[in-house]
Amino acid sequence: MRRLTLAVGSAAGALALTTTASPVLAAPSPQTPQARFAAQRIAWKPCIEDPGAPPVIQRLDCGTMTVPLDWNAPDGAAQLKIAVSRLRAGGGKARGAVFTNPGGPGGPGLTLPLALAGPDGNARLSQTMDIIGIDVRGTGQSTNVTCALTDPFEPLNVRDRGKRNTAKLLGQARTIAQACQKNSGTLGRHVTTWQTVRDLDLLRTLLGQKKIHWIGYSGGSWLGAHYATAFPKNTGRFVLDSNTEFTATWQKVFANQPMAFERRFRKDFTPWAAKYNSRYKLGRTGEQVRRTYEAMRAELVREPLPLLEGGTFYAGDLDNLIAGGLYAKANFPELARIMSVLRRYTGVKARSAADARDLSRSIRALRDRWTPLRPVGEGDAPDADIATFYGITCNDTPRTGTPADLARRTAAWGRKYPLVGYARIIDPCQYWKRPDVRLPVPTGRGVPPTLMVQSAHDPATSYEGAVAAHRKFAGSRLLSVTDEGDHSIYAGGNACVDKIVDAFVIDGVLPKKDLSCKGVPLPVPPKDVRSQSAATAPQHPLLRADELADRYRLKV
Repeated sequence: MRRLTLAVGSAAGALALTTTASPVLAAPSPQTPQARFAAQRIAWKPCIEDPGAPPVIQRLDCGTMTVPLDWNAPDGAAQLKIAVSRLRAGGGKARGAVFTNPGGPGGPGLTLPLALAGPDGNARLSQTMDIIGIDVRGTGQSTNVTCALTDPFEPLNVRDRGKRNTAKLLGQARTIAQACQKNSGTLGRHVTTWQTVRDLDLLRTLLGQKKIHWIGYSGGSWLGAHYATAFPKNTGRFVLDSNTEFTATWQKVFANQPMAFERRFRKDFTPWAAKYNSRYKLGRTGEQVRRTYEAMRAELVREPLPLLEGGTFYAGDLDNLIAGGLYAKANFPELARIMSVLRRYTGVKARSAADARDLSRSIRALRDRWTPLRPVGEGDAPDADIATFYGITCNDTPRTGTPADLARRTAAWGRKYPLVGYARIIDPCQYWKRPDVRLPVPTGRGVPPTLMVQSAHDPATSYEGAVAAHRKFAGSRLLSVTDEGDHSIYAGGNACVDKIVDAFVIDGVLPKKDLSCKGVPLPVPPKDVRSQSAATAPQHPLLRADELADRYRLKV
């Protein structure tokens, strides 16, 4: 499941090249330089040439297109490769093309069409329409940006706001910004939403589509809203799922995260873990479970935990482990099991070899599970997704305030929302040298009606931010999912949501007013939690496509 990245970490791009955005580019004509790009053809070929692969995978074609580095100067010599995929409609002639985006922003999207096809490849959407996946500029198997940070940072406690530690935390953010801008160079300055929507519209032209339809998750809601704003006449039926506050700035979007993650943790996960205290021994009430986390974290600050197979587990790793697990309820049983094992052995000098091995392997497996898999092609930058994330979020919209303001603001967040609030101090965008990108604010005026899908306790894109965007984006309908906190809802197992979205995208039936669906219940763990493992635990359906592609070695 791709997602809006929890911005606590590494990355992306800069040089002295000015990018001035105009509201809309003219359509290509024989007299315009970009006509040469519109004349190209995508050489489709099977993404996976394995006769033993499931039939749905054999319907997935891959190819590439060429785009200019800078759509403001498309006659320039610099060009980029954009990798794309097409899941051919299983029922014959397609009714149209649905473009998809997994979010991030910066998440590779070639495998997302497989996720929307359903477990057997026969989902109604995949039977009636071509589903298009895209690795946007900067990431995946498209031309990559990179931060090229090879030396690990000193592990710091983000809650320590002493003068010296605060300076170190801000210094890490500055180092990330400088490395990413240096190593991504000119390309990094052109990894923006403004440039990407023009790539998408070129793809629309190459596919022979007068209009495109859209399913965009998380950061993909931002991209979809901005495409519709730039190209309203080419906009068909757009679904924005797990919405960023795309009518605001990226700074405002991420300011909503500390509260949203804390709410998901305290309202959903900790009461759930307490309900199964007989199995996990984390506490009989949600508050007791939260205090167990705080006690474990404090112990890890005093004495980080060495892992049997190499590496060390720090307090910040516990924060990230929990935050990553909150994206999908399917993660709750394994997250609780690992916390249970950690609780038994945090601060304990002697552990049995079997327990130490279980702990180390489980943490590693869980980390892998939280990180979406992707096929890595020759020459790919291993950090391309996070580098693209910072390129987009730091280039698109400005940051306000100073580093000192950032330190004060995140300290205040941390006191109220400690799970991730303190960690937001590591924000490279605070030190970013932005190109001259003037991104229009989406208003929805002149845009066909849009369907927004949002869960009430989404940790990464808050419900409040989605409501704010809905109110400001004319003609939108909001489908609220109550008693739910998963991030990425459509095709995730909620039949009510899937029915409404399919009716809109496939049949053009737009809800007359805002609607709601009830969420899917939280999972029931096995009675013997020792039988759990990250490898066998249920997963969010949107993760399965990545696993299939990884297993069969998808290539472009």
